[in-house]
Amino acid sequence: MDDDAPDEALADIKGRQIGGWGVAQIAVGTGLTVYAMWVGILQPGFRKVPLKLQVPYIPASKTQVQNVMTLLRGRKGNLVDLGSGDGRIVLEAHRHGFNPAVGYELNPWLISLARIHAWRLGYHGKVAYLREDLWKVDLTKCKNITVFLAPSVLSLLQEKLHAELPDGALVVAGRFPFPDWEPCRIEGHGVDRAWAYNMQAQKQRLLGKVSNM
Repeated sequence: MDDDAPDEALADIKGRQIGGWGVAQIAVGTGLTVYAMWVGILQPGFRKVPLKLQVPYIPASKTQVQNVMTLLRGRKGNLVDLGSGDGRIVLEAHRHGFNPAVGYELNPWLISLARIHAWRLGYHGKVAYLREDLWKVDLTKCKNITVFLAPSVLSLLQEKLHAELPDGALVVAGRFPFPDWEPCRIEGHGVDRAWAYNMQAQKQRLLGKVSNM
């Protein structure tokens, strides 16, 4: 479907005269569609996840993906996307030469969707999508990490990243920044903004805080 399709559909609706019954049908139909998507596709991955750690699936926009890749420019080696959703960050990372590029996602439906995207683009077997709890993923050998997660999750995840990632690792967060870290670079504006964090700098900053206590 073309990107302009939703705008064209909206223009078409605006151009028509619809009565109260038509409005009701649209409202009910939209609500049922959203509910059906939640029950059938999104909810299964959340059933065993504590409420504060649940992250609703919101696909990254093209601009958001581009900003993430800009912050990763000049980097190489492996890349891990935590909470990879439909897999678009992993695919773009593979296009930019990151190998292996791996996405970790808890929702089985989203993993299937990501694998379909990879197959359609001819990347089957070249990228990996694994169903695993991000809190159990071993990150000790990861060089590049990307995350599009909620602030409530980032505040806890930064402890795991600090403990496991090597000094040379770079972490890129989209939509929301890590609450207690200082970024080395920022790209984009508003909801499309992305933040890059150098792990060595974060560890040195923490050591400095401890020394001053």
